[in-house]
Amino acid sequence: MRLNRFLLPTVLVVIAMVVQVSVLARLHLPGAVPDLLLLTVLGLAISYGHVAGCLIGFFAGLLADLAPPADHAVGRYALVLCVVGYAAGLAKPESGRLRTAAGPMLVVIGASVATTLLYAGVGNIVGDTAGAHVGLGKLLFTATVYDLLLAPFVVPLVMATARHFDHDPMSEDVSGGYGGGSRGRIRTGISAPRGGLFSRSGRMVRVGSMARGARR
Repeated sequence: MRLNRFLLPTVLVVIAMVVQVSVLARLHLPGAVPDLLLLTVLGLAISYGHVAGCLIGFFAGLLADLAPPADHAVGRYALVLCVVGYAAGLAKPESGRLRTAAGPMLVVIGASVATTLLYAGVGNIVGDTAGAHVGLGKLLFTATVYDLLLAPFVVPLVMATARHFDHDPMSEDVSGGYGGGSRGRIRTGISAPRGGLFSRSGRMVRVGSMARGARR
């Protein structure tokens, strides 16, 4: 599961970056470019939480800073997506499943606005004027519209993929386990309850029978 949490975000971020640079950036739409990378980070952050969202956002932003045809200072977008990924991860539901689609859409709107403002603000601080010629108001409007149009197709897919690969079979109920309910769950690979059942790799054996067989 831990390995999936490293490999899956890496693969999704790289795919999103390639599609954004090779397809979306070549559409020459007015104002901003649809930010598929941002939507991918949001979906992963909502699925994994604020810590993972911060790390994934930094990695994705750094990749965008280094990938051609980037024309801004290295680290500018990494800082922005790091902050946005952390904030989006705070919206992760405690149950792990969203009840409505309104939450992610609000996160997308807030993230689009925050990303544009933070990007412009960091650019002013470091003296990087890339993108300033477009106009902040136009960038805010077009970025929000484009991201909202893409979000219903991207964010749920990313979240569903993350949930599928993050599935831990050892947390499921084992049929025939003692006690039923939450007490019948195997939370570790090896457990030895007092009821005489011993579990290893999901196989149930009688400890008493093993002891008698050893004495014979």
